[in-house]
Amino acid sequence: MTHHRIPTQAELAALAAATVERLGVDLGALRGPATAQSPINGQALSSLAWSGAEAVDDAVERAQQAFRAWRTVPAPARGALVKRLGELLTEHKDDLATLIGLEVGKITSEARGEVQEMIDICDFAVGLSRQLYGRTMPSERPGHRLMETWHPLGVVGVISAFNFPAAVWSWNTAVALVCGDSVIWKPSELTPLTSLACDALLRRASAEVGAPEHLSQVLLGGADTGEALVDHAGVALVSATGSTRMGRAVGPRVAARFGRSLLELGGNNAAVVTPSADLDLTTRGIVFAAAGTAGQRCTSMRRVIAHTSVIDELTDRLVSAYGRLPIGDPMTAGTLVGPLIHGRAYAAMDAAIQQAGVEGGKLVAGGGRVLQDEAPDAYYARPAIVRIDAQTDIVARETFAPLLYVLPYQDIESAIALNNAVPHGLSSSVFTNDQAEAELFVSDVGSDCGIVNVNIGTSGAEIGGAFGGEKETGGGRESGSDAWRAYMRRATNTVNFSGELPLAQGVDFTV
Repeated sequence: MTHHRIPTQAELAALAAATVERLGVDLGALRGPATAQSPINGQALSSLAWSGAEAVDDAVERAQQAFRAWRTVPAPARGALVKRLGELLTEHKDDLATLIGLEVGKITSEARGEVQEMIDICDFAVGLSRQLYGRTMPSERPGHRLMETWHPLGVVGVISAFNFPAAVWSWNTAVALVCGDSVIWKPSELTPLTSLACDALLRRASAEVGAPEHLSQVLLGGADTGEALVDHAGVALVSATGSTRMGRAVGPRVAARFGRSLLELGGNNAAVVTPSADLDLTTRGIVFAAAGTAGQRCTSMRRVIAHTSVIDELTDRLVSAYGRLPIGDPMTAGTLVGPLIHGRAYAAMDAAIQQAGVEGGKLVAGGGRVLQDEAPDAYYARPAIVRIDAQTDIVARETFAPLLYVLPYQDIESAIALNNAVPHGLSSSVFTNDQAEAELFVSDVGSDCGIVNVNIGTSGAEIGGAFGGEKETGGGRESGSDAWRAYMRRATNTVNFSGELPLAQGVDFTV
């Protein structure tokens, strides 16, 4: 099923201009040669000026000045800024969701969900501003106190990807701000309007609560701008979200200057479906995780590892559900699958389907473009399912598109081995009503991913837990739990109030 009416370039550009104006962005002052495009029709939304690598030095200097003032503000008072940001996000939720839909092609409910995630992380960070706890440990020396304290780190550089153009920035920024840091954001080249809108709301919140100027900055630019941010010695932490290829470049460059990096990279996420699984629940969970956001989440489901006793029925259910997915304009009510971000994404999906056929796979649902007559510059694809008997080379690689492989397994240990036998380690799930299987999957010998779920899909994480993965996913953690520690520096303090000078470990150094 498809929606055939795709908005015109004039309609989408007018919608974008009106929306950013309501959010406080003056596009007239930002005109330049770079083009913001919409994947909905593949045409231009606006033209903008970009910052080159030469702008990074000045931005870092401004950010360091802001940091020196901001770190002296008590953490609960810093929380007031994030609280106000959350209020503005709530007020402008629909407008910001509109921009996300225009620039990413997300359906309206998913775009609004992304903004809700931003509101939620602001709530979390406000509470966190009163809970940046250290520890007190027993000292081996009498009359001494041993403790650890946490302190603001410095300038945080955030490099984000197109698929979550606002939420990932908010995960980093809300937490960094309450931790006492300043932020420089280099967003995806594909989502400049969303970035400018987020920046405008935070600048407004900063002015209203009296926060230092330049506490948060956004630099629109290309790869050279991002590289300059990565290499700058004045950036204490680089939080980078993107491909594993990007992470291979960023990690060593930051390490070479002894900076910190927080990497959120790719994923080849799997669900294990056991004989006891509720197949109604399982089908719904898989379809959303695999086809939601047109398969363009780092947590999108790429593989289903199904027991031989249920694989045929499950495949039939998935094929039936895929045949009913409405594909088209993501801003039209009822659409569930919007466009891929660009033609390269479609080409990668098509090439992977062809390679899977060479490696023994069979396409059982979807594949191919739709709506090319109505939108020749846009890339709408039918979400695809490939049935394959082994985890071949192409299956073990991430394809950032709605392409799902279905593989068989015989016993739970071999299913776990298949789940783990890929380079990435982001998200995973098991569908089962067998408590022993569920416990095994989340145990020390179970899934090796950073996110391990039971009876839900691989996507849709809540902000309360730390988000991130292992292996080629990068090892970083953002959002909830104790992820805040990445944005602070730790000091171990020994306080001697004894009036004597006993040495640790009983050392005698009497002069």
